[in-house]
Amino acid sequence: MADNSERFPEQDEQLSIVPMTRDDLDRVVAIERASFPTAWRREAYERELLNANARYLVAKLGGEVVGYAGMWAIMDEAHITTLAVATPYRRRGIGERLLVALLQSAEDAGAGMVTLEVRASNEAARALYERYGFEAVAYMGGYYADTGEEAVVMWLKPLRPAPQVRDPERAAQDGPEGPQGCRDGEPSGGEA
Repeated sequence: MADNSERFPEQDEQLSIVPMTRDDLDRVVAIERASFPTAWRREAYERELLNANARYLVAKLGGEVVGYAGMWAIMDEAHITTLAVATPYRRRGIGERLLVALLQSAEDAGAGMVTLEVRASNEAARALYERYGFEAVAYMGGYYADTGEEAVVMWLKPLRPAPQVRDPERAAQDGPEGPQGCRDGEPSGGEA
């Protein structure tokens, strides 16, 4: 994976996107609980880290995990399963950086297309995905068991070479850093 670090001038701290490890899980689970009505448990992430088809990343600022994202890559398809940023770090473009890193990982894995589900009410996330070429292709009523909310199924097909993050000033103004980032059911068939 390429060096995905960038300086955040207002703090003189460096943001890096790196593979998730077990050492990151306490902070990942804390962000998870603050971001989603139904949180995945630590054990679900532990299983995902052992899954050869899964790729999970964390965003670290000054060594602290401030966001995370994950996907499955199977054959020529990647499926983004989750993306969230800690509340104090939202609207700084960190979610966008995670998305771009996932798209690069999908490309590296040989995926020709990427899919995800996102809550219909999460307009910020949907707008970000659309800027990167995702299109809404279906709606699934009652998809989210916790609220009964419908999911928007989005596809990026074909996957083009992974984009660079847009203008950092613009990226800091928007992104999927709302309380419901991208979320798809439960990892590895585990219980939430």
